[in-house]
Amino acid sequence: MITSITAPSPPSLASRAGAFAGAGRSLPDAHTNGSLRRCRCPSRSSSLAIVSAARAEPGSVQEWIERNLDAGAVTNVNRGGSSGWAEFTTYDTESGKRFFAKTSRKDPAMFIGEGAGLTAMFKTNTLAIPEVHYAGPTPEGSREGNSFIVMDHLNFGARGDQAEFGRLLALMHKATPAVVEAQAGKFGFTVDNTCGDTPQPNGWMDDWVQFFTERRIKHQLHLARDAQLSELGNLICDKMPEWFEPCGVITPSILHGDLWSGNIGTVDGKPSVFDPAVYYGHNEAEFGMSWCAGFSQSFYDAYFEVMPKVEKHFDERRRLYLLYHYLNHYNLFGGGYRGQCLEIMKGLL
Repeated sequence: MITSITAPSPPSLASRAGAFAGAGRSLPDAHTNGSLRRCRCPSRSSSLAIVSAARAEPGSVQEWIERNLDAGAVTNVNRGGSSGWAEFTTYDTESGKRFFAKTSRKDPAMFIGEGAGLTAMFKTNTLAIPEVHYAGPTPEGSREGNSFIVMDHLNFGARGDQAEFGRLLALMHKATPAVVEAQAGKFGFTVDNTCGDTPQPNGWMDDWVQFFTERRIKHQLHLARDAQLSELGNLICDKMPEWFEPCGVITPSILHGDLWSGNIGTVDGKPSVFDPAVYYGHNEAEFGMSWCAGFSQSFYDAYFEVMPKVEKHFDERRRLYLLYHYLNHYNLFGGGYRGQCLEIMKGLL
């Protein structure tokens, strides 16, 4: 379980070392009429230094593991990889259990958000997700930054069978929510988090259209501070309700929230996802990064066999969910993403 959860200000999203094949490439998507879009990805570096564990320093992650996880003494410490603001370490223990930890000088809120999201997905018992044991501040006197997260170590491999991934993702979306608010039909999450480095507000709301309008589209428009984008975006928000009428009552699904190729892999052949931007929302919103995910037709066929597709206005909703992530990429990277946002907006109007 996560032993330190508080209500944070919007945190930064932690990144896992070892990007998978496909990161940064232009990928066709089965539901975008064959169009190609360029995806920019967070950089990840990897190096490895394996050392026999010395006696744990007071306030260290190693000491925390030895005191709290009932796995015996740490026998080896494997340091390697970083995301620019976090460092990655694997700990071997006497019990044979391995743990993966990330440390950072940043505020604990970023790891609290990541830990809460991974835990919510883990509880669905569908995709291979690491169990999180702690997310929060480092102990007093630590020389390893201001925050850390510890989870089970999983041996991630390249992407596997797309149909099986689609099936398990649909089962995750179909699973009973792990938190009371989502069980009651509310949309949002227990903490704010980030999508990339962009703050992602997740305050609970009763209505999905209102949530996606206020917490997603208008939030990104506010960050962009672009008059033309705001004018078109507001017109789209006015039209949004009619595109969701065919869906009837929308049931909150746990969403990974940032599902692109670099966040998808396998663990012993079983599909897995990581580095989430989790919240409870409309299941179709999960495909907002499909232009950078390389989903095959077999993926979609398997997914919609479990979670039936609502055909009417599906294309409008699809483009709306793409718009959120294109706006986010514009806010993160600028450049040509503005033109792509305008293209989607004008197509919806």
